[in-house]
Amino acid sequence: MTDFADLLERFRRGGELIAVVATGAAGPELDYMPEPGKWSVRQILCHLADSELVAADRFRRVIAEENPTLIAFDQDAWASKLDYHKRKVSAAIESFRRTRAETYEILKDLPAETFSRQGNHNERGPVSLYDLLKMMAGHAESHARQIQGVRQQYKASKAK
Repeated sequence: MTDFADLLERFRRGGELIAVVATGAAGPELDYMPEPGKWSVRQILCHLADSELVAADRFRRVIAEENPTLIAFDQDAWASKLDYHKRKVSAAIESFRRTRAETYEILKDLPAETFSRQGNHNERGPVSLYDLLKMMAGHAESHARQIQGVRQQYKASKAK
């Protein structure tokens, strides 16, 4: 597999990965916070769902528009004001998986040169479609590790 094909496959598998690491999490485990200021499994899953919606918009803008402006979002404000602590985990996982799958279907058949198209992120500056793909493939993987860590900490706290 080429590096690009591998990256696209990592992106595609993100939905499956998140579903697997969240499997079996329920009740108090979903809301366990390893320390003040750190997110619970529920909050991480809601963040993934919402950030995937933001990313889907960015992918589409870079593909369809000439040098679009890509606006940053305040993830902590979203977590607070969109009540991540009350949202349904199943809905967040499904939203993430569905949005990721829909974006993958758009990306998988694009000509290679399309991935050099750019948008202008209001905080990061120029960002190519390839950069977005790489960032979002890693985003799911990073949060999957984070979910695993929180779940391990929860289990350790119960064993004491």
